[in-house]
Amino acid sequence: MTIDSPARSGTRLNGREPKSERTRARILDAAAKVLSEKGYAGTRLADVAKAAELRAPAIYYYFDSRESLIEEVMWSGVADLRQRLEAALDAAPPDQTAMGRLTLAVEVHLRHELEVSDYTTASIRNAGQIPKRIRERQVDEEKRYGDIWRRLVENAAADGEVRADLDLFIARMMILGALNWAAEWWTPRRGSIDAVVATAQAAIRQGLAARARDDAGE
Repeated sequence: MTIDSPARSGTRLNGREPKSERTRARILDAAAKVLSEKGYAGTRLADVAKAAELRAPAIYYYFDSRESLIEEVMWSGVADLRQRLEAALDAAPPDQTAMGRLTLAVEVHLRHELEVSDYTTASIRNAGQIPKRIRERQVDEEKRYGDIWRRLVENAAADGEVRADLDLFIARMMILGALNWAAEWWTPRRGSIDAVVATAQAAIRQGLAARARDDAGE
């Protein structure tokens, strides 16, 4: 996976990041990778320090606890995904159909989750493992991200591109659940990311728009 680091948007001096910002970003990058691979329970600061090529006590200069480091990674993963999706939708052609915007969102989500960001993978894989007390910022971001998808599905329905018999809330949650689950089963051995994206887009487009078959079958 190519790591996309939300942590590297820190303050720069003369076009360069201060050393402290670079080190902080390195710790966050390492924590995102360890968390995405080992999960919340298996993430130890010693492993993060090793991945960041630092001594473990150095982490406490930047984060006061394991939980505060993990909280930052989890929030960053969702926030970065939301910002990337918003940017992709803003850049889409103005005449793109509502269903086209929805399938664009499918591609952005899958590529970011599987190919681009350890942060997003960590956030998706560990959402159900993180204690509530350190999930508040992440939950707020998840709601904002979910609102984008709600509008995408509702707009497609308003344009007549979604079956009238579908519950839009259930449809949206099923789509996001399926996209998120890809982080658990996909490896390059199971096919290219291009194939995953194309298959997901086709399944979602046809599943939302296809007419229910009559009792006689086709």
